[in-house]
Amino acid sequence: MSLNNTDRRIRRTKQMIRDALTELMEDVGFDAITVRDLTEKADINRGTFYLHYKDKFDLLEQCEREVLDELAQVQGHVEGLQLENFYEHFNRGEPLPFIVKLFEYLKENGAFMRVILGPKGDPLFQVKLKEMLAEHLLKHMVKKARIEMAVPFDYFKAYVISAHLGVIQEWLFSGMKESPKEIAMTAFKLTFLGPRRAAGLISDEQNEKTSP
Repeated sequence: MSLNNTDRRIRRTKQMIRDALTELMEDVGFDAITVRDLTEKADINRGTFYLHYKDKFDLLEQCEREVLDELAQVQGHVEGLQLENFYEHFNRGEPLPFIVKLFEYLKENGAFMRVILGPKGDPLFQVKLKEMLAEHLLKHMVKKARIEMAVPFDYFKAYVISAHLGVIQEWLFSGMKESPKEIAMTAFKLTFLGPRRAAGLISDEQNEKTSP
């Protein structure tokens, strides 16, 4: 068997195991899952499972790391952008391509992301995801800012990253009714306009003024 065929077979097997993990986590939660459950659901033998993973914890860790690494690659596209690019896309009513790619990836992996970010998922994954978003997104955006920040960076980071994660979770949990481009534009507007303008509590003309 050729190397390519072997690689495809390994990827297919690991995908079957991840799909089994996703379904079982949604049904019974991670703590209740056994390796036997996983092999029966994936229709493989235990030997095949242990060729790739030490145990169910190693499986979960590898799945999470794979997602974070792939999302980091998507977010890496922000590094080459200038502040003008953000304004140009916003004024045209178009989300930045890397935000669209982020939501496209989330949709392609929707079943796993919905479970891992849900009540039966891994709370530590949310922490890792926030750290990744902060590292690959916010820091590059803030570096391009031309005026002094109005609030300390750590609080700004916590607010924006938590807000974006909330948008992601709401989209996943509500069935991803909007297209990746539509939800990317919603996230882009929330970031650019801020909650007051996005909620219609302040007009464009009032944007530069401080509310009483």
